[in-house]
Amino acid sequence: MTFDQYKYIIWDWNGTLLNDGWLCVDIINTFLKNRKLPMVNFEQYQNVFGFPIIDYYRRLGLDFENESFEQLAHHYVEIYYRRVSECQLHDGSMELLQHFQKRNIGQSVLSAAHRENLQQMVRHFKIETYFDFITGLDDHYASGKVELGKQLLEQLNQKPADVLFIGDTIHDFEVAEALKTHCILIAQGHHAQQRLQTCGAPVFSSFRELL
Repeated sequence: MTFDQYKYIIWDWNGTLLNDGWLCVDIINTFLKNRKLPMVNFEQYQNVFGFPIIDYYRRLGLDFENESFEQLAHHYVEIYYRRVSECQLHDGSMELLQHFQKRNIGQSVLSAAHRENLQQMVRHFKIETYFDFITGLDDHYASGKVELGKQLLEQLNQKPADVLFIGDTIHDFEVAEALKTHCILIAQGHHAQQRLQTCGAPVFSSFRELL
């Protein structure tokens, strides 16, 4: 694939650059086991995960008539950020970041992650210099990022037709559609390849295939 037609790249973070799907499965399985609910493997997780997060929890059998979604979400985030240093960037991430930088193609991150934690993670991997903006949400409930994306696009001063959004979920495709940017999807994160292929955007199994 050639990237010559694009002047700017917007990256999703979780599952796209950051290989954290395995950690999300580990945490949710702890919740499910403690509630005597069926646990999931990574492939099953890829086929059930989605936004808004509360609906994803309900699909797994979690009942918010008897417990608080907010408390569970905070508990999840607490465990996640305590363990996220165990995660690595996906294989090929650095090569792509360097590829775009060498060609003077601007890059930013747009994520449903909490903004301060997102910025801290990017600094942890020492890749903050690749990005003009590192944009995340102000809460832990991960309700979506379309509005954040629109705000980011205004800051970039780029035509949507010149921008490529790279993500790993159907929601990332929906964000790209709302922003009127191009989109490619990578099936190594939080959604299975067959789900991503329903979007109609180009789907790659990994960054290695993309490269």
